[in-house]
Amino acid sequence: MKKALITGITGQDGSYLAELLLEKGYEVHGIIRRASNFNTQRIDHIYKDPHFDDTKLFLHYGDLTDSVALVKLLYSLQPDEIYNLGAQSHVRVSFDVPESTGDIVGLGAQRILEAIRETGLVEKTRYYQASSSEMFGKVQEVPQIETTPFWPRSPYACAKVYGHWLTVNYRESYGLHASSGILFNHESPRRGETFVTRKITRAATRIKMGLQDKLYLGNLDAQRDWGYAKEYVEMMWLMLQQDEPDDYVIATNETHSVKEFCQETFGRLGMDFEEHVEYDKRYERPAEVELLIGDPAKAKKQLDWEPKVKFKELVAIMVDADLELAKKELAIARAEKELGIHTVA
Repeated sequence: MKKALITGITGQDGSYLAELLLEKGYEVHGIIRRASNFNTQRIDHIYKDPHFDDTKLFLHYGDLTDSVALVKLLYSLQPDEIYNLGAQSHVRVSFDVPESTGDIVGLGAQRILEAIRETGLVEKTRYYQASSSEMFGKVQEVPQIETTPFWPRSPYACAKVYGHWLTVNYRESYGLHASSGILFNHESPRRGETFVTRKITRAATRIKMGLQDKLYLGNLDAQRDWGYAKEYVEMMWLMLQQDEPDDYVIATNETHSVKEFCQETFGRLGMDFEEHVEYDKRYERPAEVELLIGDPAKAKKQLDWEPKVKFKELVAIMVDADLELAKKELAIARAEKELGIHTVA
């Protein structure tokens, strides 16, 4: 039985990856940060799902800012594979907390890579680094491929560039089987509600149910290459199964604007987005990334992989899931009103 360690296991990608690895018979370990409340909603179902009987899923308190804890954990677990998905991953927020973002995203990767070396696991353990299309930033060519020069436009992207090149450096310097997935935007119903796609589908369905009136957004003209997160985690696993480590762009090779995402979302609900969406400059980035579109030709050729879920289907998956959530929210609100319960905001 292979043993895998996932940082960021409670996030969107981490939860899908945990499911995938468990289905493949892995013993899965995840690092979670200690907090005053639990943030394991995305993986709680695994323990209840009969499909995952006798689940080999274990959680450990830790933090990407704590190198001693990481070293101790690797000594204890001796994992066959490590997937570094943990991050402060909100690009706009990274402008407000640049030091923290750099510490978690950039130096966090450094700490894990050095922990692998320190614990003597270089020959045993395979490492996956979650790189990002945001590293391309002010794009130097269209579409972007693995050799496209980076031009990061946010503290988050700068930190990701650091983590990416560290991964290459440890691969070349110590012979570590270390691969980076340069993933373009990937979404799902598990996406955090502060990210623009989920913010749109969540708001649109709540507006449809009469639970809110308006949606406020920043730059509607920004164009992104959007794929389905559940598919993209398969690529993470595939990279670590190869004889030789490498770096891969994972994308759909299609680009759509935030405005198009709004049109498709509200249109699926029979509404006109222009009647409900308003501009708010607070959501603009100090330095914008206008266009991202990736060419996954290398992944298709070397790994026999290409995305199946494209833009319209992705939006439909997210809207349908959030519509069910909004319906439940409305039912609870009505029940509370009938019982005379007033929720304090």
